Amino acid sequence: MAHDNITDAGDVLIVGAGLAGLFTALKLAPRPCTVLAGAPIGAGASSAWAQGGIAAAVTEGDTAEDHAADTVAAGAGLVDEDVALSMAREARERIEDLLRLGVPFDRDLEGKLKAGREAAHGCNRIVHVRGDQAGKAIMEALVAAVRATPSIRVIEGFSAYELAVEQGRVAGVFARPANTNAARTPLLIKARSVVLASGGAGQLFAVTTNPREARGEGLAMAARAGAMIADPEFVQFHPTAIAADRDPAPLVTEALRGEGAILLNDRGERFMQALHKEAELAPRDVVARAIFRELAAGRKVLLDASKAVGNKFPDAFPTVYQSCVALGIDPTKDGIPVAPAAHYHMGGIMVDMAGRSTLPGLWACGEVAATGAHGANRLASNSLLEAVVYAARIAADIDATMPASDTGSAHHIAPPALGRGDAVAAPMMDELRRLMTRHVGVERNEEGLALALAGIERLERAAGPASLFRNVATAAKIVTAAAYAREESRGGHWRSDFPEPRIPCRHRSFITLKEAERIAEAAVSAAGIHADTNKQAGDAVS
Repeated sequence: MAHDNITDAGDVLIVGAGLAGLFTALKLAPRPCTVLAGAPIGAGASSAWAQGGIAAAVTEGDTAEDHAADTVAAGAGLVDEDVALSMAREARERIEDLLRLGVPFDRDLEGKLKAGREAAHGCNRIVHVRGDQAGKAIMEALVAAVRATPSIRVIEGFSAYELAVEQGRVAGVFARPANTNAARTPLLIKARSVVLASGGAGQLFAVTTNPREARGEGLAMAARAGAMIADPEFVQFHPTAIAADRDPAPLVTEALRGEGAILLNDRGERFMQALHKEAELAPRDVVARAIFRELAAGRKVLLDASKAVGNKFPDAFPTVYQSCVALGIDPTKDGIPVAPAAHYHMGGIMVDMAGRSTLPGLWACGEVAATGAHGANRLASNSLLEAVVYAARIAADIDATMPASDTGSAHHIAPPALGRGDAVAAPMMDELRRLMTRHVGVERNEEGLALALAGIERLERAAGPASLFRNVATAAKIVTAAAYAREESRGGHWRSDFPEPRIPCRHRSFITLKEAERIAEAAVSAAGIHADTNKQAGDAVS
């Protein structure tokens, strides 16, 4: 497809080609829409890597109310209960949508949907595909459906880096070729409505299960345009990624623990039983901290599924099995070495029940959005459910509210400056990731967070205002500033200097980029870190 400097996406531009973006496009049909994807659709999306499945009350005896109650309990006091209940009530309908699209969810001998158990769920309610292949199977079905839908245009190989805003309304995005260092004239893609479905921010950390594209850039784009951000300090670290020199780290699905796999340290001690009544099926933040502390004490941690799964492993959990074999591990007999890894961002662009952001013309869904469904700690397998529920809501809202008018004068917007090297420099990205892992990871404290903020500022200055690194730095700054401001421990946010939840802090966080910059400046000043050199911050990550 040939591109000049301006193209018109028509009614709707969807930025991102994961589950949330593609499902939105399909739900909009036959309304014309354009999907913008940096990689071929289906590739580069965390959705395709999801091993757990989708949470839904589809089995006898389970209810949406029970599902919502488990969601609220896992969220450590910050879940919007109306959001949780409405999402749980829509779950069955969205599962039916996916079945119609050809997703082969596992069934029992009677042909009914088969549901498994995962951490913090009160019963079996996770629908899987062949054990650990739900994400892959769902994405394959959606990609096929999108390719077969005439109303959906796909632009591949371009990444958005700036929202185009005119007269207070989002009117499109500026994009550039993905995966290139060549300087190019920005491409302005106009649209009457923009849906950000750009994914999460796991790649802000050195150890993550997320693909390279998950760098928080969608959140940053919205924040720099003035959008309100919610709950950014809450990052979920999956307890069990394979501890190996791989980036991203291979995930070991929680469903294995649901089947009875246990965690052992290298002394052979099953340490989770003493820490939580649910042991290995405790909420993810509890398990992640427990493993983190074992590792910090110099002990290795192994996930042992040899008795619970044994020889069934290759068929029951083929994705994990193949990852293990590639690393020389036989999980049918041996324990799998595991460590926590940045996995899911509970925070994001604040949206309402219809998926609308605080910027007119901008909707958001999937991991880039903060709906209030996850609170401080996402309940297992609620993320794919949230993505399809809000994608459907956004499509309905756009259909109901789209005015009958042309795109407008967005073509008059001046493109933002773009540096000669328009890809994020690898050394700078590596340093940021080490900084975030060390100071904004599983355990945090005031001193470390201030060092992180100083280091982010130093890297931001070194990159310059026209660098694409600014989106990554902006996302990191917002996460870190919110973590600095929340002086308590709750869910995925744990402060060693404030190790307990505090009643005055039992509320969601809402923050703008300007507020994050104010917090960062005050934190660096209070810590006595010299902004010119930030030597302390540099030493901390060397």
